[in-house]
Amino acid sequence: MSDRLAIAIAQTNPVVGDIAGNLDRIRRARAEAGQGGADLVVFSELVLLGYPPEDLVLKPAFQQRAEKAVRILAKETADGGPAVILGSCWADDGGVYNASFLLADGEIAAVRYKYDLPNYGVFDEKRVFRPGPLPEPMVLPLKGGGLVRLGVMICEDLWSENVAEHLARWGADIFVVINGSPFEDTKFSARYGHAEARVRENGIPLIYVNQVGGQDELVFDGASFVLGRDGTPRFLAPSWAEDVAVTHWEYRPHEGWTCAGSTLAPAPEGHEAIYQAMMLGLRDYVNKNGFPGVLLGMSGGIDSAVSAAVAVDALGPERVRGVMMPSRFTSAGSLNDSAEMARLMGFLYDNIPIEPAVETFADMLSGVFAGTTPDTTEENIQARIRGVILMALSNKFGHMLLTTGNKSEMSVGYATLYGDMAGGYSVLKDIYKTEVYALARWRNQNRPAGALGPDGRVIPEHVITRAPSAELRADQTDQDTLPDYAVLDDILYCLVEEDMSVDEIAARGHAPEVVERVEKMLYVAEYKRRQAPPGVKITRRTFGRDRRYPITNRFRTTQQPIE
Repeated sequence: MSDRLAIAIAQTNPVVGDIAGNLDRIRRARAEAGQGGADLVVFSELVLLGYPPEDLVLKPAFQQRAEKAVRILAKETADGGPAVILGSCWADDGGVYNASFLLADGEIAAVRYKYDLPNYGVFDEKRVFRPGPLPEPMVLPLKGGGLVRLGVMICEDLWSENVAEHLARWGADIFVVINGSPFEDTKFSARYGHAEARVRENGIPLIYVNQVGGQDELVFDGASFVLGRDGTPRFLAPSWAEDVAVTHWEYRPHEGWTCAGSTLAPAPEGHEAIYQAMMLGLRDYVNKNGFPGVLLGMSGGIDSAVSAAVAVDALGPERVRGVMMPSRFTSAGSLNDSAEMARLMGFLYDNIPIEPAVETFADMLSGVFAGTTPDTTEENIQARIRGVILMALSNKFGHMLLTTGNKSEMSVGYATLYGDMAGGYSVLKDIYKTEVYALARWRNQNRPAGALGPDGRVIPEHVITRAPSAELRADQTDQDTLPDYAVLDDILYCLVEEDMSVDEIAARGHAPEVVERVEKMLYVAEYKRRQAPPGVKITRRTFGRDRRYPITNRFRTTQQPIE
């Protein structure tokens, strides 16, 4: 019986719906694993389809193409190279399953179905998949004789005890978990904690393989790992990058299979992890959808500054275009700061004054507006003029327009529909305003791994220190309309992330009337958020897929009691 086993962990970046392209990615990774001496290569959840495939799974033609690709790849494993574990969909007995496959010796050696289908947050798997029975181990014959029983779990199957217990009861030697686990700012520790618990409960080592890359509003950080039977880390793959790594295993009597110590890549956390998530999410959204680059409106403020920095780091300065559109209310400081950012980051920069258009609109509307007092209507016209200019440039040159609004503003509706909300993607959609400032300071002191932008300071200090302002009227600041952002963000965190009541939030030291006002703004702005562009998920409760509230909604936590 062979007492040696080499298992490759393939952390890849699939594209949803590109089954032929994903098949080629799998082939290349398998070839690389084979050159490294691997007996088996493990890929991520639904890697053949890209994750999450959503309602594509319901299309019979999609199911048939996926099945054909699995069968083709199975035949290719007769070449003497490594066996394969991967994920795809599988139609069976009138249903469609989220499935894992063992492909070996030219055949589909085993098929197992996902038992625990998540249906919360960003997940809607019960919509498209049928749950499978509790899985039994997959049996992989070893080239030197003997076999190894692989207890394969698919993502959510790891998060509760019963699937691992069942696999252990049926004799699993090694747990193998294939995943499409999206990034959140605290997600890695949660994954690791569940994996460690399953290992310690059953005394079985574990391989955890996650995908990497951006898909619409989700971004996947990779960070695949191996735990020994005692729960200690034996391998950690890089975050935010594709990787094929071969881990080496040895069978020891009375101990079972043990993974030799290997590389432990550093796991980015805090601001570095968030910045990397924004970079990768934007890069893949732009590249996978075929845009030549991006453009964005430059205001001289913190939001456009950080958005521009992420874009330059993700795509390179030659693929980024910034446009300053000053009005009579734009300060000299804003003009200077915008130009300085373009110089520091090296992107193309245009200055297109909007005052002629503002005057034209004033003349056009003078009759119907006669007898009224200027208010936010005139402010919003300026924002919409800027939106028209930016969309014209996007149409003419093909670059995708980035919006620059943050989570604080979108929470309370401090944004103009068809104005500064116009665009195809929002880098800061899930970043509160106070975090935007923290990220700016972090980027000025750090150049992220893989960044295409310059070293050193990229955001002028004046942008970080001055009071934020939309500059749509004279002497305007955000705090004319909103509470101080430190107060606002804490209230919003309690409302959005924690679902706390007004009374509970006020007990933290906030004025009840301020909390009530913020809660009202949050609910009233739902119609705007429904029309906002997508943006990368960073927190546990991003707007859209994680948090789904009705637009027409009279519920308030302080409304009159029911009698």
